[in-house]
Amino acid sequence: MDKQLLELLVCPVTKAPLEWHPEQQELVCYASGLAYPVRDGIPVMLESEARQLSSEERQQRKKKH
Repeated sequence: MDKQLLELLVCPVTKAPLEWHPEQQELVCYASGLAYPVRDGIPVMLESEARQLSSEERQQRKKKH
């Protein structure tokens, strides 16, 4: 994921910053609890295409920060 692009993108729901997760090819917003897929290098920033983060995934984030 291009670092400059990542700095420009925000969650369309909360306008919060996104975190790149290369293993899952997702952009994650912990504020909204959504993970947006990146397909063929293109972020799909549609709420209807995002997956809901599990409570376990949210807890892992809290432990990191």
